[in-house]
Amino acid sequence: MRESDQPGYAAGRYMFYAFWITLLAVLTIAFNNWHADRLNPNAQLSTTGEGREVVLKRNSYGHYVVSGSINGQPVTFLLDTGATAISIPAAVADRLQLDGHGYSRVNTANGTISVENISLDSVAIGPIRLRNIRANINPHMHGDTVLLGMSFMRHLEMIQRDGKLTLRL
Repeated sequence: MRESDQPGYAAGRYMFYAFWITLLAVLTIAFNNWHADRLNPNAQLSTTGEGREVVLKRNSYGHYVVSGSINGQPVTFLLDTGATAISIPAAVADRLQLDGHGYSRVNTANGTISVENISLDSVAIGPIRLRNIRANINPHMHGDTVLLGMSFMRHLEMIQRDGKLTLRL
C-alpha cells in the first residue's frame, strides 16, 4: 500500500499547507507593521506639558513624519522647515475636498511652479491645533504626504535633541 493511500494522509497534507500559509500571513503582517513604524514612528504621539507639547521621533530616513489632521481629516505630515507654507498634493486636496482661491508661483528644489493658494480652517498634530493657516495645493506633488512648512511651524518652539524633536505651543 502506497503512503498516499493511507487514511489521514490527505488531512496531514492539508494541515502542512495550512501551517505554511498561516506562517507566511503572520510574517507578512508583522513585516508590514514593522515597516510602517519605521516610516512613521509618530503615528501614536507622545504628548507632554499638559497637551501643549509633542515629542516626535525621527524615522529610519532621518525625517520627522507624523500623523495629524487638516480640517479634522487625517493626513500624514513630513516636517519641512525649508518650506514657506504647508504644501498639499493635489490628490490629497481632492480627498479632503479643499478648494483654493487663486494661484501663485513658488520656488522649489525642482524650480519655480504654480500652486493654488488656500487657507486651512485648522491644522493639528496631536493636541497642538492652529487655525487659519496658509497653505498651497501643489499639482506636481505625488503621494499622500503633506509637507508641513513654516506657516504652521513658525508658531511653535522647536527643540531637537537625541533624535527627537519637541514641538511646544
